[in-house]
This record gives sequence, structure tokens and C-alpha cells, in this order.
Amino acid sequence: MYAPRIQDLLDREEKVFRIDATTVGVSHRDLISEVVAARPVLSTERSVYKPAAGAEIPHDSATRTIRALGQDVMAGIRTPPPPARGLNGPWPYAATSYLRQWLFASDPLPVSLLSKRGITRSPALSRIVDRAVTVWPDPGADGHGRTALAEQIRSASDAQERGQAIAMYRRATATLCDGVAALTGNALWLMGPAGREQLTGPAGRERGAGPAGRERGAARADLTAVLWETLRLLPPAWMLYRTGGDAYTGLHPEIRREDNVALFPLLMHRHPDYWSEPMSFRPERWAGVPDPEKTPAYMPFGFDGARCWAKHLVVPLAERLLSVALDNRLTIRTPKHPKHPKQETNVPLRSLLSVRFNAVSGA
Repeated sequence: MYAPRIQDLLDREEKVFRIDATTVGVSHRDLISEVVAARPVLSTERSVYKPAAGAEIPHDSATRTIRALGQDVMAGIRTPPPPARGLNGPWPYAATSYLRQWLFASDPLPVSLLSKRGITRSPALSRIVDRAVTVWPDPGADGHGRTALAEQIRSASDAQERGQAIAMYRRATATLCDGVAALTGNALWLMGPAGREQLTGPAGRERGAGPAGRERGAARADLTAVLWETLRLLPPAWMLYRTGGDAYTGLHPEIRREDNVALFPLLMHRHPDYWSEPMSFRPERWAGVPDPEKTPAYMPFGFDGARCWAKHLVVPLAERLLSVALDNRLTIRTPKHPKHPKQETNVPLRSLLSVRFNAVSGA
């Protein structure tokens, strides 16, 4: 059950349309490419690398953040996951908290508070935590017990660099964990009870003890395809926003100089001009596709020059989280509509497209 404004978009048949007096929506494959290619993405249009501590984020600092986050994610997914009971409760929030515990729990208390949802939603608490991190004592020169992202805060050379490192820690951890939680939750929902049941069972059988185990093992290998198909039907990054200007004038008669442009992968991914059976959840459509991102009319992480900075981490981490959920027989609990036998859930209007449901682990 989509929020009314999202449902209104889904009901539109045209690929270029006016949303309001200063915004034009676009889901036309070629025009989206032209808009993205018209100019480089602005720093203010990026969620992570927008200015912080009164200055632009330097390119080398952004690169260090990506590398540090990659180190932390790869180190985290090689460690045993936290107890599955952490996945119980409302999704995607339960999954977000679970990922933060899994990947960043080793950081000292002041640093770990930077990405807590209750903290980030309060400007006053955020300022208090930022101050606490600023005076956070060095826990030791060897860096033991902290992530690579936290080490960037400790090793900052001056107040501005430290302030930017704090902002980057908060943004990077939140963007990654929120995005992966949304993607995994969307995948669990789209798989449905039958799809989830196919991939679950006693641990011995899953490892291949007999024909049933071998079938589950083969199916489990298709989780990546499940995620690529989820990124098509329910992409967390469902809209890209571009500030208007001269670069877009002339690309289409509907776009004026003063118009902002909203690009909608959500609509493009579902259009019958670009996809066969566009409304069907068919992970098998990705079988044998070596590079899904080269598929026409598919932009799960954006286009060249504006791709998600952590796209190489999102799918592997989501696959790992999805495996944990399936291994522990996570069950989705939602009320059923009295007139419809199928489960229903809400998809609210948020920056990340994510279904909402309650879940309980069977482990």
C-alpha cells in the first residue's frame, strides 16, 4: 500500500510530466541519461558528500571514507553475525540497528552514538554527541577496538577536518545501514512466504545433506539475483533529484531553466517499453547477466558520474543479511486485510523506498 504521492506517480503513463510549478518528473530512459550527462552532480545533491563543518568535502577525504567503509564492511561480514533476535521487531529499523551492531559495535561509546537513530533525529542530541566525540580520548595508538571510519576521526589534523570526519562517519554509516536494511526488507517481502520457505530449513539440510539440501543450496546461490530483481521493482534509491539550471534547458520542452528535475528509476524499472512482464518478480531474468548495471533502463545505483559511492558494498552486505534472516527463519508478521487473503504492508513516502513490516526470528 503505497503512500498517495508514490501511488500517484505509479499511476502515470507519461514518461515526462510536471509534478508542481517548479519540478518536472522524468522516467524516460534516454532523457534520464541526457539529464545525468548534462553536468556533474553537485555536492549539495549528494547525501554523504555535501559540505560539512563549513566547507566542501575534499576529494581525497571522500576517497579515504569510501576505502575505510569498505574495510569495515569486509571485516564485519567475515565475523559471526549478532544473535538473530536483533532482527525481531519493526523493519527496516530492526535491520538497521542490527547492521550497526554488526559492523560498528567495536567503536568507543561516543563514536558509536553518532549513528544511533534516536540521536540523529534530534539536533540537540546530535550536537551533544558531536562535542563528546570531539573530546573523545585516544584509546591507544594501535587502533585496536575501533573501525577504520572511527580512526579517521581520531587521526584528524585540525578542528575542521575532525568535524568533517565526524559528519562523514554519521552519514556513511547511516546511508549504508539504512540502504542495506531497506533493500533486504524489500527482498524478503517480494520473495513471499513460498520463496522464503524454499530457502530455509534445518542447517544440516541446507548444507547439502541429501537432495533437498542440494536444492536449497542451489537456490541460495541465487540470492544475488533476488537482490538485483528487488532493486528493479522496489529500489531504495527510487528518485534522484537535480537542481534546475541552464544545463537542462533544451533537453525537453517541458523542462524550463527554473525547473528542478526528479528522475524516477522506480517508474522506468516498471515500464513495459523497457521490460517484459514488468510487474512480475522474476529473479531468473538476471540469470547469466554478467553486469546487471549495463542493462538498458536499469539504474539501481545511478548513472556514470553519479553512481552510489558504496554500490560495491551494498549487494554483498545485503546478501549476507538476507542469508542471516533466512538461516534463522525470519517470519513476516503483518495484519491481513479482511477482504483480501494476501498480506499487505505500507510503503511510506521517505527518501529510501522501503516496505514496513514486523518480523520475528524462528531461531
